[in-house]
Amino acid sequence: MKFATKAIHAGQEPDPSTGAVMTPIYQTSTYWQKSPGDHQGFEYSRGTNPTRKALEACLAALENAKYGLAFSSGMGATDTVLKLLKPGDEVITGNDLYGGSYRIFTKVYEKYGIKFHFLDLSKPENILPHLTDKTKLIWIETPTNPTMQIIDIQGVSKIAKAHGLILAVDNTFASPYLQNPMDLGADIVMHSVTKYIGGHSDVVMGALVVNDDQLYKDLWFIYNACGATPGPQDSFLVLRGIKTLHLRMKAHCENGEKVAHYLKNHPRIDKIYWPGFEDHPNHDVAKKQMRGFGGMVSITLKGADLAETFKVASSFKVFALAESLGGVESLINHPTTMTHGSIPKEEREKVGVTDNLLRLSVGVEDIDDLLADLEQALK
Repeated sequence: MKFATKAIHAGQEPDPSTGAVMTPIYQTSTYWQKSPGDHQGFEYSRGTNPTRKALEACLAALENAKYGLAFSSGMGATDTVLKLLKPGDEVITGNDLYGGSYRIFTKVYEKYGIKFHFLDLSKPENILPHLTDKTKLIWIETPTNPTMQIIDIQGVSKIAKAHGLILAVDNTFASPYLQNPMDLGADIVMHSVTKYIGGHSDVVMGALVVNDDQLYKDLWFIYNACGATPGPQDSFLVLRGIKTLHLRMKAHCENGEKVAHYLKNHPRIDKIYWPGFEDHPNHDVAKKQMRGFGGMVSITLKGADLAETFKVASSFKVFALAESLGGVESLINHPTTMTHGSIPKEEREKVGVTDNLLRLSVGVEDIDDLLADLEQALK
């Protein structure tokens, strides 16, 4: 099936008891057994639930993978991957990444003896000097949050496979519509489903997809044992959101491109980060591994201090000043005080996450209204 058909149908069959076309919300914690251990595949909803199972099959299909696991948040999914490690293991990751990922790496797992290397991954070979016999995992985002760095997934995958490492890719910014890391050699794909996949800013959820049978079993054990699993209502809402993912992503891409081009030569803008520009670092890699450039755009305001940046961020009428991204509504975010506040100032400024940087999640409103909002806020 093609992407749009998978988004609408994958993992979902008419309900066998009623014929309901939409997957029902199985709002139950437990399941009847004919005799001990003789059940219909469901025992307790922490481990599995029919609504969630349909969603997990759909997520796997969208990423061209064999298995899907849904979590109560993106951080729950990330935490589950990290629990594959043991004290003394080392992780290679990027120097520009979501603040929540940085926080769990440094504030939670470092104290358990896991070592993290935060590297410039614009060239895959930058990984090589940092590999040791203790390296077990490579964790990358592409495009990165918030400076939209592009990392060559296939290039990193070749290094991971040559050294027997797990490669996990956070695909949140691209969504499965624009990029499929499993096809490029990733072992695990992670999503903050809260963002583009859910798409309506009404659910917090995460996901992992994998192909390897043993890796799936290892992750499922942690998923069930530690319990960061979502309820059926949230699973239903995400299934519904996915049905328009292809339509929404087309609109995000169209609006994102127009907003990026409007801002590129705006007199108030110093730098702009959007991978669709030919002068964006690794634009050729983005063209190769993505089917579009998405609706995320970051900008720095020319000569603005923190107070001026706050003033601009608070001046929008259509864009909402808020955490998160990927919903149908346009959002504006100030990373240094919001999503990336947990990263030390000196570290984030090395990669351009400065006090005058704003991140735009361009929604699917009428483009004329979005451009007019940008014009009045930046005047």
